[in-house]
Amino acid sequence: MQTITVDPITRLEGHGKFDIFLNDAGEVENVYFQVPELRGIEKFCEGRPVEELPRITQRACGVCPGPHHMAASKACDGVYGVQPPPGGKKLRELFLNAHFVHSHIAHFYALAAPDFVCGPQSDPTTRHVLGVVAKVGLEIGGAVIASRAKAQRIQAIIGGKATHAVCGLPGGMSKAITKPEEIAEIRKHCEELVEFGKFTLKLFDDVVLANSAYVDLIVNGPYTMKTYYMGMVDDKGFVNFYDGQLRVIDEDGNEFVKFDPTKYLDHIGEHVEPWSYLKFPYLKAVGWKGLRTGKDSGVYRVAPLARLNVATGMATPVAQQAFEKFFSVLGKGPVHATLANHWARVIELMYAAERSLELINDPETTSPNVRTIPTATPREGVGVIEAPRGTLFHHYATDENGMVTRCNMLVATGNNNAAICMSIRDAAKGLIKPGIEVTEGVLNMIEMAFRAYDPCFGCATHSLPGEMPMEVRVRDARGVVVRSVVR
Repeated sequence: MQTITVDPITRLEGHGKFDIFLNDAGEVENVYFQVPELRGIEKFCEGRPVEELPRITQRACGVCPGPHHMAASKACDGVYGVQPPPGGKKLRELFLNAHFVHSHIAHFYALAAPDFVCGPQSDPTTRHVLGVVAKVGLEIGGAVIASRAKAQRIQAIIGGKATHAVCGLPGGMSKAITKPEEIAEIRKHCEELVEFGKFTLKLFDDVVLANSAYVDLIVNGPYTMKTYYMGMVDDKGFVNFYDGQLRVIDEDGNEFVKFDPTKYLDHIGEHVEPWSYLKFPYLKAVGWKGLRTGKDSGVYRVAPLARLNVATGMATPVAQQAFEKFFSVLGKGPVHATLANHWARVIELMYAAERSLELINDPETTSPNVRTIPTATPREGVGVIEAPRGTLFHHYATDENGMVTRCNMLVATGNNNAAICMSIRDAAKGLIKPGIEVTEGVLNMIEMAFRAYDPCFGCATHSLPGEMPMEVRVRDARGVVVRSVVR
């Protein structure tokens, strides 16, 4: 038995590794994808005032703090049984959509593009964001950085800070956007981001879709997997990131269930394996059957591809055109090609930019009335939104004084954990064959299987089946190490 270890895997948020086990014939026997880091953010929340959780929980991650802040704010609404006024809801939605824009820009251009612009088996010393800039030109590279900064500036105006915002409160937002200069700045940025979204769609057409080898890799490569899909939709069935029902479809596109997100425990369970700190969510009605695909397996997927698969369309015009093209090229749906997440992500970038412009032009968004003051005794609440990486759940319980007694966070990458494991396994089996040299390029193509999900392991690891490596150093007053203890 031969083992190939890739540690660390690259171009993701957090840390992960995988071991590929080959039998004596050189065939892939099994693959174990492991997340060896632990954050334990849920335990840190216990004993804290619940209104502090929108600020605490987002500290689990510097990449996706905006969605955590919004999910936590919605959970606090539930704890106090209060609904924000329309202005508060729309301001939250604007903040979240701005986050989607900058997050999707970062993943597509910095993490995914090196595989398609530079090539999946290109020289690893140039297969990175600087290699992408060298290929597409400094002007485009500058536009990418500027556009991401504009989206973060919108978050900063609304949230107080671009990263780790301080705006969400039980019942609404801490600050209204009523100053003409702030409204004008946000509107200008949104208009420019809409144009950048259009540019990104065209770039995807020119670089990826125009390359028959890339299209063949997406459709016919070892990256196709049939599962259930879950995502949030509005009352028309359109994709919505902030509010709606959770819709689940099976591998044939039939609706399996649609439910109120606050009832998630009726539909989702979590399984634990001893070899990973990341748990394995599954559909309770089907059950946990292991790392298997198909209708008799409870494994489901979230993230951009899943959201497009469960939806009837997009609620903005340019994104809707791109949605229709997506399914005309890849099939009526659901689309099972994992790498199609990248295309779906670009379509969502377009939607988020268009929706942001709609929201800043809506008078309710800039209303001074952005909060309903809670009056009820706090109890328990669930907040669910769509994060760039998929569906995000925050669930809090408190005592009568609003002190947190229990916190559960089911994050997007956790929802996708089983699917990521299977995607890596299937890619390895499809790419590693007896007699074929396992090159760095081949291993990178296996990494492409998980990279399509844009995983974030920093906020996803909550299980405690083992121990973490740790080194404690004791220093004297002069800073000299006098004792070191290693676990």
